Amino acid sequence: MTGESPVRVLASGVFDLVHYGHIHFLKEARRAGGDNAYLIVVVARDKTVERLKGRLPILPEEQRRAIVESLKPVDEAILGSEDFDMYTTLNEVKPDIVAVGYDQTDEEAAVKRVIAETGINVRVVRIDKFTAFGLESSSGIKRKIASGE
Repeated sequence: MTGESPVRVLASGVFDLVHYGHIHFLKEARRAGGDNAYLIVVVARDKTVERLKGRLPILPEEQRRAIVESLKPVDEAILGSEDFDMYTTLNEVKPDIVAVGYDQTDEEAAVKRVIAETGINVRVVRIDKFTAFGLESSSGIKRKIASGE
């Protein structure tokens, strides 16, 4: 990084069974911040995943956080709030950019709601889906394993 302040980019997700779609998302999120980006990733808590998806993730939250933090594009990974409190997350992380995935419509709406209510200066960037390798979702990987193919 140069001597100027880094561009703080925030991304989030469950990251259960990390696959290339996750890597693409994180690389593109970092790229959104330019050459001076600092990528912080919020990893969803187990209870949040259970509430939103009706099941617990395969890997526990601290393992998912550690795996995400070890990925090359990521500078820091933190656990999210159990109540999906976007205001607190944005206030603590203070990002310049929030990167949302192609399927993160609830997250995007929550960020835009906080921006509208508080007037904070945060840019929201949508990252397109990456489909070149076929298995671009954890649920697709789980289905393939379950089918025994």
